[in-house]
Amino acid sequence: MTGGEYANLIACYVSRRFGSRGLKVYREINVGKTIIGKDRRIDVFVVCEPTNQAFAIECKFQDSQGTVDEKIPYALDDLQALPMTGCIAYAGVGFSAGVLHMLAASPHAAFCLPTMGQIESTNDTRELDHLLAVHFGWWDVLIEKKRPV
Repeated sequence: MTGGEYANLIACYVSRRFGSRGLKVYREINVGKTIIGKDRRIDVFVVCEPTNQAFAIECKFQDSQGTVDEKIPYALDDLQALPMTGCIAYAGVGFSAGVLHMLAASPHAAFCLPTMGQIESTNDTRELDHLLAVHFGWWDVLIEKKRPV
């Protein structure tokens, strides 16, 4: 899977999973500048029409060892400089153990690997589901089927 295919997969999943909540999902939207002054293009841009809130998702997929490890610290720093809330969605087996630890420990990164056409949350999508739920205030996504005490 290429990075673009992964971003399309994430966009389709978010649209299917949360479209009924008023989310509109867009691909490759320009938003300001990066921390090194380049034009920034957000991989997946999500807008909740009822509340006019937005969320940016940068997508990182690495299926083999490569230079992505060097890009992750920059991507996390650049995400912090973004003038809106967002996260990095990531998947693949090509990340080093150190970078996987960095991503897993970050409150701004979420492992996400949905299947094509998936609508329901699974262990492979839960982290991104939870970041979106917290941002948009969808507490039922976090509570799921639990009953209050």
